[in-house]
Amino acid sequence: MDKRTQSTSTVAQARGAQPDFSAIKHRQQATWASGDFAVIGVTLQIVGETLAEAADIRAGETVLDVAAGNGNASLAAAHRFARVTSTDYVPALLDKGRARAEAEGLKIDFRVADAENLPFADSAFDVALSTFGVMFTPDHMKSSSELLRVVRPGGRIGLASWTPDGLVGQLFKTIGKYVPPPAGLRSPAMWGTEEYLRELFGAQAAAIRIVRRQFVFRYASTGHWLQVFKDYYGPVQKAFAALDGPGQAALEADITGMLHGANSAGGASLVVPSEYLEAVIVKRSE
Repeated sequence: MDKRTQSTSTVAQARGAQPDFSAIKHRQQATWASGDFAVIGVTLQIVGETLAEAADIRAGETVLDVAAGNGNASLAAAHRFARVTSTDYVPALLDKGRARAEAEGLKIDFRVADAENLPFADSAFDVALSTFGVMFTPDHMKSSSELLRVVRPGGRIGLASWTPDGLVGQLFKTIGKYVPPPAGLRSPAMWGTEEYLRELFGAQAAAIRIVRRQFVFRYASTGHWLQVFKDYYGPVQKAFAALDGPGQAALEADITGMLHGANSAGGASLVVPSEYLEAVIVKRSE
């Protein structure tokens, strides 16, 4: 092997094999379509409302909700009389959002769409939002590039992403000990760090405003939280399904211990904060 070939080989080994993003996305889509995320999603509505305020959503603006799930940010923007398009790659979740919009008499356009390949023209929207959605795309560079592409110069991108050290970030770390993620895949929780957001968006950003916030999970008990997440939250449901009996018991014990340690309500109920990063990126004017 000559020196040039050896050098190329060393770089390839250092970078690791490129993940099969297409296969990973297919599995993720099946994961989020399992259970019924909307049961948990509706409890997060306050995050969408807070993000809409941070992004300064105004009446008449065009707003795209990316990886919208059951529509928390979509409804929040529509509450402010924006013209909203709500997108996700799981049609059943969009159906849940549509039902919520109809119940509130809100006009929202619901579209099946992949966050890594959005079917919209360049600069089509004033604002793009995503609450705990786009962070789970396998190819972070593609999804961040798409957000920047569809927002007009001077427009805003508003993101809410779980941090690595918050409850949900720790939940995914715990699951990863039992069901490791695909090799080479970057953690979704990286979106919950200021440094990484600047890496993804900084070159095209006129400003990036970051605030650390807490969403508080409120359930009847640790067992109640765990049962709801096992029944309805795809990543937890799939993790337990992938394990044998002893593995399930060990994972349940680890999650229960994590919840007990973070519970501020004593034994009366479960009150557990989970940190997330709220970011508003202002796209540079051309």
